Amino acid sequence: MTGKQKVLVVDDDRRMVKTICDILRVKGHDAHPAYSGEEAVNKVLGESFDCVLMDLKMPGIDGVEALKMIKGAAPELPVVLMSAYATENQAEEASRQGAFAVLTKPIDVQMVLSFLALLRKEESILIVDDDPLFCKTLKDILQARGYRVEAETDPDSVIGHLEENYELLVVLDLKLGRGDGVDVLKEIRGKYPTKPVVLVTGHQGESTSAIEKGMRIGAYTCLYKPLEVEKLVEIIEEISLRKLRALLGEPFDIFPLH
Repeated sequence: MTGKQKVLVVDDDRRMVKTICDILRVKGHDAHPAYSGEEAVNKVLGESFDCVLMDLKMPGIDGVEALKMIKGAAPELPVVLMSAYATENQAEEASRQGAFAVLTKPIDVQMVLSFLALLRKEESILIVDDDPLFCKTLKDILQARGYRVEAETDPDSVIGHLEENYELLVVLDLKLGRGDGVDVLKEIRGKYPTKPVVLVTGHQGESTSAIEKGMRIGAYTCLYKPLEVEKLVEIIEEISLRKLRALLGEPFDIFPLH
């Protein structure tokens, strides 16, 4: 997912829709207005969007009912609801129906912009491995999936990467030639306590103690070489989803859900 995001903004308050659409357009997004739940559903049925930002309380089809219909037509489409006075029951029902979150009005536009940036995969994945071929192969595979990827073979340069860029997560080999992956993990954890780090190793037997140590320090998980790319992609998507929800108010920690 690259370039500007196509966002459907839905609210019966036309001034609210115009304000949000204007801000999104200024920030480089392709914003489209809709003024009712019915209109929103029809637009989703007729064209593709990257995200829907929709009011919860509207005449006719309300936000939750429109959400159900939108999810029936486009199950993967991210929908964020907004309301000045959503009840706890409404928020829970919206979550059950697949809403990312229910934002309180007036909405924090910067929060929405950060959410869209992460949705667009603007954050990169940092691969740390002393094997240039492994780095290149994994980088090519992940880039083909639409991710931004950086690779680093020098363990001493890892923190520099994290200081210059905001990585989604780090894929870190436990054996780094002259370096030690656990030491690099300690350094990352000391400076970036919530940065997800996925350990990888090709030495299943001799790395047991290192893996245990890494998990105690706070690694997200550990994968074995030859790497199951689909498993790594599943983990990346899980972390992305949790960070997206965290941007909209849910707690986020470095530990996996399972």
